Amino acid sequence: MADSHRRRRWPAFAVAVLFLGYAAGKAAFALQAQLGFPGGPPVSAAETSGYFLDAATAQWLAVASGVLGACVALATVTVLGRRVPRALMLMVLALMLLAVGGGAGIMIVDGFVGIGVGWQWYHGALGLVVIGLFLEMTRSYVVGTRRVAH
Repeated sequence: MADSHRRRRWPAFAVAVLFLGYAAGKAAFALQAQLGFPGGPPVSAAETSGYFLDAATAQWLAVASGVLGACVALATVTVLGRRVPRALMLMVLALMLLAVGGGAGIMIVDGFVGIGVGWQWYHGALGLVVIGLFLEMTRSYVVGTRRVAH
């Protein structure tokens, strides 16, 4: 039986891969100067007309956020990441959970209930997996960096 307090690294690696996949998908759309995500619902030109950023710039910023997210995920399990103050890392993870949870939450609700965005049931299932992986990565970081009183 596995020790429930043992630090697991695989969720952080999985989250990093998901963030890099997100960044790659956004880069593909940035090169085409359109909004959206490959495999996701289409974004019409009418929906993008009110943005203050053009589509390519918005997508390149999303690419940067995906790469940064992958770096933070890897920092939770690397020696370099251990140099980051625990309180700062927990604050960053909490903010990331709000962003990841918000996006995944929309996918879940629209995929299973339907709110008109266009996500399908399998997108909702992916949203559940993403939230679960992120929570497990965070739990593993908390357990791995906890100070033990003697």
